[in-house]
Amino acid sequence: MELNADFSERVLVHSGRAEWKASPMPGVDRRMLDRIGGEVARATTIVRYAPNSSFSAHTHTGGEEFIVLDGVFQDEHGDFPAGTYVRNPPTTSHTPRSEPGCTIFVKLWQFDMEDRNQFRKNMVEELEAPSNGVATTQLHKDDRETVTYSHLDDGATLTNSDTGGIELLVIDGALTEGRDTLEKGAWLRLPEGQGLSVIAGDEGAKVWIKTGHLPFAKAPVT
Repeated sequence: MELNADFSERVLVHSGRAEWKASPMPGVDRRMLDRIGGEVARATTIVRYAPNSSFSAHTHTGGEEFIVLDGVFQDEHGDFPAGTYVRNPPTTSHTPRSEPGCTIFVKLWQFDMEDRNQFRKNMVEELEAPSNGVATTQLHKDDRETVTYSHLDDGATLTNSDTGGIELLVIDGALTEGRDTLEKGAWLRLPEGQGLSVIAGDEGAKVWIKTGHLPFAKAPVT
């Protein structure tokens, strides 16, 4: 399966308007954003766990990165409330579940295969002091990518000209990008060479951004 697999193109998905699609596990549904591969895939996805649902135990051969958007994600390593950023590098394993239910934004098979840096962070607690209406924290950085989280006050402008492509998820609030309005759940991917400039709406915005990673995009090795 290939979905939004041409990384030279700009892609905008209003995920909040998309239908949920069932996964192989009962009670776990998905909204696919981009994908190369079948059930084992280089994938970017919004995943919803119904209350008391679970996913079978598995090893992340290609790594897993996710943000808890609402509810509480759980596994044998602990409880992960909304606002938690998690990196589970290649070779890590777990059995996901959620008693209260949750929604996560997850990226699979997008790690350096030698990465072994496993961690979780409360994104809000990591924020630095605001400047010009924007408070930002760097969640992760390596030779392949930079990951940040930002709070924008209403009317604040955020720009980014990093090389290697730009990917953005609106976690809350709204942004204007060119002629497009990006509401909560909007996912934007800009190709290498195209910069980002967004303006927050009346209620501000909370934004996750990854840059530098698109030249490394490829199908998983199975």
